[in-house]
Amino acid sequence: MPLIHISMRAGKPAAYRQAIFDSLYRALRETLGVPEDDQFMTISEHDAANFRYGAAFGVTRSDDLVYIGITVFNTRTAEQKKALFRRIAELLGENPGIRPENVFVVIADAAKENWSVGHGLQQFV
Repeated sequence: MPLIHISMRAGKPAAYRQAIFDSLYRALRETLGVPEDDQFMTISEHDAANFRYGAAFGVTRSDDLVYIGITVFNTRTAEQKKALFRRIAELLGENPGIRPENVFVVIADAAKENWSVGHGLQQFV
């Protein structure tokens, strides 16, 4: 049950944004085994004045940088997360063609009791 939010510079075509969604969904299915049709993702686009990055950690980034925040159940292993990071970079490189240096991913773990996915119920406790 991942919840994904992507932030990026404005100006990319709809097909580019859809390719990001598709690549992330595929990576999640392949590495974390998320259920079919478990697609809860948003993209926020920002103009240049509202999107900032640097070359920290020895990584040369460009305006094609995407910030990807993924919130998941706190049941994922470090190995699963590493595999997810690698697969996201690979798939985004294939389509829509984002360089691995421009893929910035953060995973936040949340206990199952912190999720309500509809009807105001705590479905996972």
